[in-house]
Amino acid sequence: MPLENNNGCIDINSTKQTYTSLEDNIKYIRNTFSYTDDLQIREIIHAKHKGVLIYLETMADAEIIERTFLVPLAMNRKRKDPTKLISNVELATSDDLNKAVKEIMNGACVYFQEDKLESFIFQSQINQSRSPEEPENEKIVRGSHQGFVEGLEANINLIRSRLRSPKLSVNYLQVGTESSTRVAIIYMDNIANPEIVSEIQRRVSSISLDTIIAPGYIEEAIEEYPLSPFPQNLFTERPDRLKAHLIEGCVAIMSEGSSDAIVLPVTFFSFFQSPDDYNSRYYEGSFFRMIRIMSFFGALILPALYVAIIGFHFEIIPFDMITLMKDATERIPFPPLSEAILMVITIELIREAGIRLPTPIGQTIGIVGGLIIGDAVVSAGLVSNIMVIVIALTAIMSFAISSYEIGNVVRILSFPILIGAATLGFVGITFGVVFLIIHMCKLQTLGVPYLYPMSPLNIKGLKDAIVRFPIWLLNNRPNFLRTQKDKRQEKTRGWDKNG
Repeated sequence: MPLENNNGCIDINSTKQTYTSLEDNIKYIRNTFSYTDDLQIREIIHAKHKGVLIYLETMADAEIIERTFLVPLAMNRKRKDPTKLISNVELATSDDLNKAVKEIMNGACVYFQEDKLESFIFQSQINQSRSPEEPENEKIVRGSHQGFVEGLEANINLIRSRLRSPKLSVNYLQVGTESSTRVAIIYMDNIANPEIVSEIQRRVSSISLDTIIAPGYIEEAIEEYPLSPFPQNLFTERPDRLKAHLIEGCVAIMSEGSSDAIVLPVTFFSFFQSPDDYNSRYYEGSFFRMIRIMSFFGALILPALYVAIIGFHFEIIPFDMITLMKDATERIPFPPLSEAILMVITIELIREAGIRLPTPIGQTIGIVGGLIIGDAVVSAGLVSNIMVIVIALTAIMSFAISSYEIGNVVRILSFPILIGAATLGFVGITFGVVFLIIHMCKLQTLGVPYLYPMSPLNIKGLKDAIVRFPIWLLNNRPNFLRTQKDKRQEKTRGWDKNG
């Protein structure tokens, strides 16, 4: 029987004697890898010798396996011992099943032969055809600078290279009645909540679209509130970020032909977390995370505050600034609302043009739009110089948000908040913000409250929400995920007798 630890998981760090029976060896390895779909087991019969070849197709190179073993096997049918035909220079033998498991995780191929108490291990790890580059919309200062590519197996290889655990489970599904797009559901079998995994598998397998072009198709098909402007699934192109979420107990969805991974379930505060938060000391990480959260609300209401002050609440302007504000706005032919909408749309046009054009031209468009057009509209008296400053600050705050999806949300929601400010002043802004908060309180993702740990309030959950506590205090996983293993660590600073 497989050796298990106190958590009911197979301990691969112990020694396990290889079975003489092929079926027992296969059963042990299947069980160790949680019956993952990317574990390949090929039966081979050569010169009346029965054997099996076992490898992870997402880690092992099929061409190497064919060249170093299968082709020599086919060309030497009379050779009685097939193990003598392995032409790989890194061939090794072992009678320890757990060593074979570790080598499989590293991309090796293992051959078992009936009635032999040892396995034959040769290296066949995939070499990436192109170097995964850092994602353009998830750049960081410190840490890994690799990103996912468009190949599903290459992406899972990047994950397994960082998360070398046999409990990392990959389940393949075919989605799309015409395209038959291969979709992978990835999770930690000994950590993730089985109910959440089963529900995600049910939702993905029930998609009846004829084709899946991008992960956005899957997102809209499985989210619980498709009409909500707020994203309920997190997108990432970073293997290190996905690894962190998998260890926490989240589930990832990846599809062939896309470099994006969908992470769920997540909360509102998950979109403001960045790998830099954990690559820096907790003071800096907490400060910059709060900057991002404040940027969200600042970009949401700053133009509306300007419109409300100019149109309804001029009396709150400090006395020393009244003349300055009066001179800046009295010659503008448009009402504050039209002025703000004109500038917001102009900024969005410049941003879209910069994204769609080649990089050198896009940078030129940004300079032309930001300097020449801005100066021209102020000189022409169409927009006040204070409005230009307000919209520029709003754009900077929206770009400071680490999540592209949340950045888009704040740019869209600023329009109804603007209309509320132009209609009722501060009262309209308050109504709009309260309505959004009520809406977010009602949102749930796979049974997880969207505003957790603020609503419902959970004091322990605040350790890694708005601020980041030191790593050595984050002993438990987030309880909203209802994971199988609540403990993340026992004592990080084991060397410190006082810690």
